[in-house]
Amino acid sequence: MPKLAPVPQMGQVTIALNELVPYSLRHYFNRRPDRPHYRVRRYDFGSSPALMPLVRAFLDTCAAQQNADYRHLFTLLGSELAGNALKHSLSGLPGRSYSLLCERHRNGLRLICRDGGVPADRPRNVRDRLHLKADPGGLDPEADAGRGLAMIDALATDWGDNGFPSHREVWFFLAYDLEDSRWPLLYP
Repeated sequence: MPKLAPVPQMGQVTIALNELVPYSLRHYFNRRPDRPHYRVRRYDFGSSPALMPLVRAFLDTCAAQQNADYRHLFTLLGSELAGNALKHSLSGLPGRSYSLLCERHRNGLRLICRDGGVPADRPRNVRDRLHLKADPGGLDPEADAGRGLAMIDALATDWGDNGFPSHREVWFFLAYDLEDSRWPLLYP
């Protein structure tokens, strides 16, 4: 049998992230309030952490009508949910995805992150846990883990999850006036 020649290594291809977005949905990512009267916006993101700039553009555009503090905080908290979906669920595996759904309400924005659930090979106690809880020591700068949900707990007006580890939905609500958020207290 003849020996096959080695396959040459392919070069890297770089494309603009907006090329991954259908033309009809590009206004979801433009960071401008030019289409402010939406009720719901939803987008499915792939499993690559390289898409996080696109996630942040989506979040910033959802809050585009608000002041800079609100936009920053909404984007920060939403990025944390997206990062958790990639790190702690099946959504982080190649070929998988998670979705971000933003609901616009009279008094604030609610963001829901739907991910692929907890991997089946995780310890049973992790899969059986119903509702997520913030680590009480998570805001300690010396903490090794648990900062994400602690930050969401401290800075969002309200937050929670659906209690189903096999198809997790984690959400937060951020009031436009930042009511019940520790944002002004933690970052004066």
